Amino acid sequence: MRAGKHVLAAAALAMVTGSASAQNTTDPVLDQAVQDAQQQLLQTFTNLHFEDFGPSPVKGPVYQATAGGRIIYYAPESEHLLFAAVYDRNGLNLTALAQDAAARRKVDGLDTSKALIIGPANAPSVIEFTDPDCPFCRALDRFWAAKAAEGKQVRRLIFFVSGIHPEAAAKAEHILCSPDKAAAFKAIYAGAAPQHLLTCPEGAARVHSNAEAVARMGVSGTPTIIADGKLISGFQQAELEAFLSSSKAKADGPR
Repeated sequence: MRAGKHVLAAAALAMVTGSASAQNTTDPVLDQAVQDAQQQLLQTFTNLHFEDFGPSPVKGPVYQATAGGRIIYYAPESEHLLFAAVYDRNGLNLTALAQDAAARRKVDGLDTSKALIIGPANAPSVIEFTDPDCPFCRALDRFWAAKAAEGKQVRRLIFFVSGIHPEAAAKAEHILCSPDKAAAFKAIYAGAAPQHLLTCPEGAARVHSNAEAVARMGVSGTPTIIADGKLISGFQQAELEAFLSSSKAKADGPR
């Protein structure tokens, strides 16, 4: 997808070359182009304050791609990759919208019957990609427990990411082979280290199917959460609080 003029403006800002300015160039044509661009920036993004403005190393059109569950931008003419958030003149994060849309398309093909489900059926649902040895995943589990104690429960559809830490797959299989999977999940994520981890064909098969789902989704970090169609990378407490508040508002709204 070809990026629009606001994408190019944001890219130029992200890659600005320090103190370069129209007054420091020797090419009168470039001088005028920089002045015109700076004036357009001031008129379009009226609340933006900046110290320097000048030519960017990014040349030509900029294209958008999805890689590893995130949006990146590519400028083939100058062979640059841009890892940036692109905003329009109204402050709308176009990168986040594109990322959420890509996540929703992939979720449509996700077989949630392969997920470990924790939480009541009538609670707002989240899809959670997690690793038993990820410290931020464990912090997320404590966060969900604290919110449940406040009466803000969620229904967690959990997929295990087993390719990051060496014991993640074995611990995931232990959880999935346990008679009380939710209790085993809580124990492992609380730091329990059983001397003998449980194994079973069903658990091993589900760990394998989870790994395939993770690969299809392009998840490369944990935790990754999809809440109300929005992709949340990492343990972003403010975004999760906003999701819970929005879910409660919907539940309490007109029937």
